[in-house]
Amino acid sequence: MTQGQAGDAGRIQIGRGLEVARLGYGAMRLTGPGIWGPPRDRAAAMAVLQRAVELGVDFIDTADAYGPDVSEPLIREALHPFGRVHVATKGGNTRPGPDQWVPRGDPEYLIGQAMRSRELLGVEQIDLWQLHRVDPTVPRDEQFGAIRDMLASGIIRNAGLSEVDVETIAAAREIFPVASVQNLYNLGNRGHEPVLDYCEDAGIVFIPWFPLAAGRLTSTATLLDVVGSRYGATSAQVALAWLLRRSPVLLPIPGTASIAHLEENIAAASIALDDEDYRRIDEASRG
Repeated sequence: MTQGQAGDAGRIQIGRGLEVARLGYGAMRLTGPGIWGPPRDRAAAMAVLQRAVELGVDFIDTADAYGPDVSEPLIREALHPFGRVHVATKGGNTRPGPDQWVPRGDPEYLIGQAMRSRELLGVEQIDLWQLHRVDPTVPRDEQFGAIRDMLASGIIRNAGLSEVDVETIAAAREIFPVASVQNLYNLGNRGHEPVLDYCEDAGIVFIPWFPLAAGRLTSTATLLDVVGSRYGATSAQVALAWLLRRSPVLLPIPGTASIAHLEENIAAASIALDDEDYRRIDEASRG
């Protein structure tokens, strides 16, 4: 299929003053192994970011924990000044080592990390800042209160949550306006269906991380292949097209360190699954 643009998937409004194409880019994979340290090829990582923008991507998702402190300055070096590009970041996870993640949610830490992210990205205000994880050792209202204070002070424009359930989102909304939720969700892992439904009803953008893990569908991958053959598409592109149709509040952010894979992912924005193909994939992924 011909190369498309991220905007072919349409656009979506996130909270206040943030409208982006409905297919973004996740920058976690631009770091070293275990999401630790610098990329093996810094120039190649920067080229992927620059190519993403050429393909119409204007929403890039990152976190202070990616590296840590590797992904954010890399994005700045590759793309600053950002112009029409919006960079969302996250805070609230510390990194003792490769593949290790430890939540930390004391308010002073969260605010300090957001200010550091602002500095590393080279922006006056972060367009979207998300709590990477709710720290179970700190009262959650204290964490939500820190987010409310960052919104009030202008450190961040919009705020969201990551890997949360419906009850937690509802509790957070009592303290600050929740613009986004970033949870694990894909064709092979639909455990957060209740969260997605809640977000759709509330007008909250749902950002699925790990959007291309086919999971249980790997044993019936021929279905994606068969459907893809009718659209001149790969099975991964069909999986992304299914996400884009599943709900108007979904904003997939497939990540890759390869320009070829990036181009393949973005081309999925122009695939419009018909009713029957969508239904068959939906039923198969529900098991």
